[in-house]
Amino acid sequence: MKYLVMIQGSQADYDAMAGKPSAGSPAWNEQDTQTMFAFMERLNNELVESGEMVDGNGLAAPALTLSVLPGADGRPVVTEGPYGDPGKQMAGYWVLDCAGPERVTEIAARIGECPQPEGAPVYPVVIRPIMDDGGELTAADG
Repeated sequence: MKYLVMIQGSQADYDAMAGKPSAGSPAWNEQDTQTMFAFMERLNNELVESGEMVDGNGLAAPALTLSVLPGADGRPVVTEGPYGDPGKQMAGYWVLDCAGPERVTEIAARIGECPQPEGAPVYPVVIRPIMDDGGELTAADG
């Protein structure tokens, strides 16, 4: 079964990683950043070695987001900046091919252990099954 595993972040978090703190997002120093990248590299290498990694990437800051909607005249309307809740945006993702929900949950829990500076916000790691086999759109009991 394939899963999309997502981590979240805000523009303030990206700014903090660049050394610019704000309320609720303390500034990261070079060591904090290197520790985080080393953790992610080890995790990604293990997922490649286990054959579970299909794809994965970090995403650019929410401020660089483009949103496209159809305009009234049929021409696309492009807006810059984050869509939806500007506080939390997708910051990175993995597409994993795992034996089942238990395994992908183990991996998500490990992702949640990624080191970060004291006081940095903690976001959930979100797991969504990928419907690559024409599976159900909703939960069976749902």
